[in-house]
Amino acid sequence: MAQDAVQEAEKEASRQHRWRVEGMDCPSCAGKIRGALERLEGVEDVRVSVMQGSLALDLDVGRTAPEAVESLVERLGYGVRRQTPAAGGVAEAPAEAGCCAGNNPDQHQARDHGDASSPAAGAPAPRRWYATGKGRQVLATGAALGVATLLRFSVGAELAHWAFLAACLIGLVPVARRAVTAARLGMPFTIEMLMTLAAVGALFIGAAEEAAMVVLLFAVGEILEGVAADRARSGIRALADLVPGEARLETAGGETRTVDASRLSVGQVVVVRPGDRIPADGTILAGRSSIDESPVTGESVPRARGEGDEVFAGSINHDAVLRLRVSRPQEDNTIARIIRLVEEAQEARAPTERFIDRFSRVYMPAVVGLAVLVAVVPPLALGGAWGEWTYRALALLLIGCPCALVISVPASIASSLSSGARHGLLLKGGAVMEAAAHTEAVAFDKTGTLTEGRPRVTDVVPAGDEVTAQGVIALAASLERDASHPLALAVLEHAESLGVAPGIATEARAVPGQGVEALIEGRRAFVGAPRHAAERGTLAEGLAERLEALEAEGKTVIVAVEDGVAVGAIALRDEPRRDAMAGVEALSALGVRSVMLTGDNDRTAAAIAGRLGIERRAELLPEGKVEAIRELARRERVMMIGDGINDAPALASAQVGVAMGSGTDVALETADGALLRNRVGDAAALIRLARATMANIRQNIAIALGLKGLFLVTTLLGITGLWLAILADTGATVLVTLNALRLLGFAPGGRDSTEDDVAVAVSPAAS
Repeated sequence: MAQDAVQEAEKEASRQHRWRVEGMDCPSCAGKIRGALERLEGVEDVRVSVMQGSLALDLDVGRTAPEAVESLVERLGYGVRRQTPAAGGVAEAPAEAGCCAGNNPDQHQARDHGDASSPAAGAPAPRRWYATGKGRQVLATGAALGVATLLRFSVGAELAHWAFLAACLIGLVPVARRAVTAARLGMPFTIEMLMTLAAVGALFIGAAEEAAMVVLLFAVGEILEGVAADRARSGIRALADLVPGEARLETAGGETRTVDASRLSVGQVVVVRPGDRIPADGTILAGRSSIDESPVTGESVPRARGEGDEVFAGSINHDAVLRLRVSRPQEDNTIARIIRLVEEAQEARAPTERFIDRFSRVYMPAVVGLAVLVAVVPPLALGGAWGEWTYRALALLLIGCPCALVISVPASIASSLSSGARHGLLLKGGAVMEAAAHTEAVAFDKTGTLTEGRPRVTDVVPAGDEVTAQGVIALAASLERDASHPLALAVLEHAESLGVAPGIATEARAVPGQGVEALIEGRRAFVGAPRHAAERGTLAEGLAERLEALEAEGKTVIVAVEDGVAVGAIALRDEPRRDAMAGVEALSALGVRSVMLTGDNDRTAAAIAGRLGIERRAELLPEGKVEAIRELARRERVMMIGDGINDAPALASAQVGVAMGSGTDVALETADGALLRNRVGDAAALIRLARATMANIRQNIAIALGLKGLFLVTTLLGITGLWLAILADTGATVLVTLNALRLLGFAPGGRDSTEDDVAVAVSPAAS
């Protein structure tokens, strides 16, 4: 059976293939590749990532060879090279191609050989635009156009006409080749096809000069689009560069030697000197130092870390030498997971983006149909000049290019996600971003979210004279010794400070939302909230009164019960986070109300909620929190913020579930997003970023449609021609892209967060 499972796993792995695709700078590029490959036999689950510049799919090599996939992608005009994770490298293949402008993919070879399993491998460093095939195509077309212009003024119009024709063909032939390939694959209405029809039509009516200029401007627009895409990708590269390339590995003899950090494995011990970046996620074995975690969390204030504490790859060690045991493989360290989540989020499309995609599928055929009518109806029905109306129809085709409209949403989402990651805010995709922008209420878990999550024992109350405080602590510690809940850790810490050793508990089990029960020396014992303790044992009258007084002080109380009798109580207090009140006020300023959900007693909840000025729902079991979220969601759009562990059901029930955590597994892998800096105020920052993103998207759509609508009218009236038509498309694309890039410099925390964000390692320009 085990052998069969291994064989099945190997078979499944052999079906999975991955390539790096060069020159893919916009969603329409990804759509063409995806649409073409889905028509091949044996190809399933095609995944194309513009941000990573990658192609992944499941392939039955018995029906279609990998080489056939590569050939098809190259015919569409993109460079492609296979990645081989098992070998830790990539196969040599063409590396650079055009997106929608001319290019020769055979001119360049692969540059780097990063591990295909590494997220960083998906974001290769860009070359200067003029060093790319697309850039050289622009330069060649521009030079030919310049020569033709000189000939026109020095020799004459007749010879210049042929020079303009040659300049047009230099740029147009590669575009036309890709247009024909796409049409043969069942995709006739592509941007390349519109461009080809307009340029060829202009040549037929004798407008070679304008045709050449149109081809050049189109190629320049694609260059600008590629530069913008590379700038968005640079945020990913900057994150990957935070992890040092080398590490000081401790050998068996206690010596150290420098090794490649990417080859570190779990369990190895590394030494980190003051001023060095930590090379891997790990646990401190020896040493205590201040750690700057801003590259991971965005939190600029260094934190003291010592023996037993977890640290993250990319963090900076300030004060002392540390010995670390590597706890995660490099491809799964915190930085790598953040990169992976941001990349995956950029491919998760928002509802608005999906609508525009569906709209563009109808829009392009409609534009072609309208252009045909403009070329034919006026001459036939109204006696118009064929040349004049054909010229207007060709201009209409150029105006109909949907580049600016298609890129309007993903460009904003990509910039926003990069900006959010730089400020410690993660959202998993455009759909989550759009939902977060419409948030009307935020529900907070109390412990570890609104409060520090580090309660301290304040009172130990024995039930009678025959029981001591140490006895109460010993019983509770025995029950809680294997627990990880903040209250349990506080009890164990207090027992250690008193020198009380926990006893041996057997048959221990956690009772969800109530407490822990076990056998201790043959006696049934329980520790938990007073109301649940009362169900399992008798509370003395004096003890019950004391419990009420402690809860009235805003303290959390747990009761220890042994053989049906309460032996005593322990009071703990967890103070609100320092920024909790400011965070709630920031939400209120955005018109968002806040609600606290807690399993704690109502008196304690009232004390915390009163200090923060927040609504409360108390004494909730996990299923009670889910029901509270569903009740709120029936009336308004709700975001739930919790620690990502105990609150998982409630996080899943909200329109947007956000986990608080400094790069932990749960904070990164569960819910719809994460606040890496553990700040309540970042809830408002997240909503502010989402709203700014949606406003930016609306602006982009208005720019794209507004310019096209304006030039549509002026073209039909004969006011504007081919030059301005292509400028309308290229200009709109550039304006939309530049407007989206403004989000890279957006400070979602507002003015109050400026100082905190100065030390963040990934600069706005890099993101």
